[in-house]
Amino acid sequence: MSKLRAGAQEALADVLVDGMTLAVGGFGLCGIPNDLIEAVRDSGVTGLTVVSNNMGVDGKGLGILLENKQVAKVIASYVGENKLFAQQFLDETLEVEFAPQGTLSERLRAGGAGIAAFYTRAGVGTPVAEGKPLAEFDGHLHVQERGIVADVALVHAHTADPAGNLVYRASARNFNPVVATCGRVTVVEAEHLTGEFLDPERVVTPGIYVDRMVQAAPRVKDIEKRTVRARADVPTD
Repeated sequence: MSKLRAGAQEALADVLVDGMTLAVGGFGLCGIPNDLIEAVRDSGVTGLTVVSNNMGVDGKGLGILLENKQVAKVIASYVGENKLFAQQFLDETLEVEFAPQGTLSERLRAGGAGIAAFYTRAGVGTPVAEGKPLAEFDGHLHVQERGIVADVALVHAHTADPAGNLVYRASARNFNPVVATCGRVTVVEAEHLTGEFLDPERVVTPGIYVDRMVQAAPRVKDIEKRTVRARADVPTD
């Protein structure tokens, strides 16, 4: 059976429900599944728990779900550049669980690998460890972190083949491979869909993890902060 769907709304129509957990790839606005995020917004589902490195920026990426009041809880590494995210957190209208970035990545990977929990030194002695089991290994305290299994995982890839094998491009790879493994249902938007099977040596995410995929709509890729400086080799007069 083909994994290809006509569009993002069709790919998500029968899997989105109120109160579910979504794991979303990307880092800020880099490598985020824009089409799938917009389909979640348009579906109107609410009470979502979103697991992602951060929540994008105001009005873009996962920020549109915050603006639409569809998110009840966020599990993320930092508030980042999203002022609305920060305000909702400070106003206590949004529950936020912070996780060190490496820990968050490992929690997603562990969930995909069937590992219920693991121990790490990151976060010991900080609010991150409050209420979590501690254990000593090799003379050092470690905190127990639970693996994350999401109801649905949303992923952005550069290229997908007919079997759903995926490759990513440069820094847009970021959290996408670990997110792809941890969803009970994994939906991928790919910039390029190839009719030929990818060279196995190139594959980053095996198709066994991918349930559905769509062609990503062409769009200008946003830059969170554009900084420029005068080039020394260009005349200014």
